[in-house]
Order: sequence, then structure tokens, then C-alpha cells
Amino acid sequence: MVAFLCAVCRKTVFCGRRKHAYGKAHREQLALVLRSFSDKVTPARKMIKGATIVRFDPQEHERKFWCHCCEEEVQRHTSDGSLTVLYGGMLEHLHRPSHIKAVNKFWWTHQADGKLKAHFVITEDEFGMFKSSVTKALESYEETEDVLIQQVAGQIREVEQTRLDLLQTVLEPVTQPTGEEEEPWSSTEREPFGMTPGLDMENAGPSNGQTLPRANQPVGSDPLLTFIGHQVMSNNGNIHTGALPPWMVPDEEVTETQRGIGPSLEDFLKHKEKMKLKKLPPNRVGANFDHSAPTDEGWLPSFGRVWNSGRRWQSRHQYRSEAGDSGAKRRKTENKM
Repeated sequence: MVAFLCAVCRKTVFCGRRKHAYGKAHREQLALVLRSFSDKVTPARKMIKGATIVRFDPQEHERKFWCHCCEEEVQRHTSDGSLTVLYGGMLEHLHRPSHIKAVNKFWWTHQADGKLKAHFVITEDEFGMFKSSVTKALESYEETEDVLIQQVAGQIREVEQTRLDLLQTVLEPVTQPTGEEEEPWSSTEREPFGMTPGLDMENAGPSNGQTLPRANQPVGSDPLLTFIGHQVMSNNGNIHTGALPPWMVPDEEVTETQRGIGPSLEDFLKHKEKMKLKKLPPNRVGANFDHSAPTDEGWLPSFGRVWNSGRRWQSRHQYRSEAGDSGAKRRKTENKM
């Protein structure tokens, strides 16, 4: 008996294909597979008469589905990078001759219900109807996009006009209306910036409505500009009034208060040395030694001093011979006492 690998049950059987296809376990598993496959095909068949075109979304429109008849993954939607035809890839796959051939083989191999076969296949007429609906949906989408673009453009124009009106209101000078200026100032008849509408260019003066005589104007000044007076530069002030910034002041002019800001270099080095000592063990040898206490020649331990050759205790005799007999006798006297 030749072994048969059932693609529905996912197991190898040795009782023969036809006998296994009529088994209860196989029929139940086949019904589950067809029901799952039908749930994927049903929303795709709804798009035959009414296709839907949306904007491309990489996370949603690049998904695939598993075709149980062809035993391969197929693209679910059709997209050109900017627009997506929903379930276009699935309908195109169901229309392919290779898929129709695979469906016939699947139904013959697993002895499925023949009435359900037409649900998993797209005919020529249905595919032509789908193409027509895609064309209509594309035209409708373009019209909708045009209307949306016009609405957005209208909103942009309104915002721009509001901004221009606000800017014009801020830049226009405030003038007192007179009997001769009864008519409103037209937006098309604009005077030069900073000039009062309705006044002659020669009579232009300060912004407060007072005319500055030519004799009182500074020498070399433009008669069309407004004279606001001479600006007196003060030595005491900030950099906007002409004073030197703090970083350019010479050292001789630095006050005591400015010198006292921040620690000095010596204080910083001492603080740095203390921080290094904090990292050492607190109970180490010599940690509490007072370096400021006075010391004499008797500080050397009894075993001697540093030596370069010989035995260590011999360095004691060498030290005593260098210090002199007077120092040795004095130490003996102190020990006896």
C-alpha cells in the first residue's frame, strides 16, 4: 500500500486516498478548511459589483492570504504605491486558470461538495464586471479628491487673506479723521509705508501729526523720514546702549564682588584632593596622622631605617653612628628614667 499525505489533515495515511477521503475525521477537517477559506473569499466577491479604491497603507494593504487549493501565499490587495484596490489581488488570483485547475484537483482529491466549487472561482463575466466597477470607482475617487483639494485650497486662501488683513491693520498708521477725509481709504490707493494717507509728500512729518520744519531737521536727513530726536549713548548700561559686555571689561575694573564669585583655583584643588581621599578606606594606616605636629630625630622606629644592602637591623647602628654618641646617650638616659 502506498502512503498518502493528506494536505487537509496534515498527516500520512496508509489506508489509501479514497478510503481516507470518506473518513469522518477527514470530512470534519475538510469542512473547517473550506469554511475558513470561504470567510476570506466572501468579502472579495462583494467587490465584483462595487469595487473600492482607497489611499495606500503599507501596514494594511501588503497583507497576504493562504490559498488552500494552490498551497501558496497570494497578495490580498492590488496597489501601485499610492492607491489600493481592495481585494483586487485575491479576485485576480481566483480568476487565473492555474487556480481553477488547482480547485478541480483539490475537489477530486478530497471529495469535497461540488456545489461549493463555484464560490472559490471567478468566471470571465464576473472578472469583466469587476474591471468595470474598478473604472467607475477610480473616476469617483478622482472627483472626490478634486473636491477635497478645492476645499483645502479654499481654506488656505481664507487663512492667507486673514493673515494679510491682520498684517495690514498692524502696519497702517493711525490718523485722526478730518472733514476733508470723509471717504474711506481705498486698499488699492496705498501711500508709501509710514506716510499718512491724503498728505503731500513734502508735508510729511512726525507720526504724531506734527510737521517738523525744514530748518529744525538734522543736516543731511531725508525730509520724507520722521525725526525722533538724537539718541544719547550712556556709559552705564547694557550692550544695547553701547556699554562694554562683562567679558570685555579689563581686570582692573573688576569689582571685589565679581572677583568673589565662584571658588578660586587653590580651593578647587583642595576640594579635588579631599574628594580623592574620601574614596580611600577610612581605617587605613595613617589616615588620622597629624602632618602639622612637630617631629624630632626620635621618630625613627627601633628596628632602623630604610636600607639598601645587608640586614635591616644593621641600619639602626648606622643611623646612630651618623646621629652621634650624644644622641644615643640621651635616649638611653630617657629610657632608664
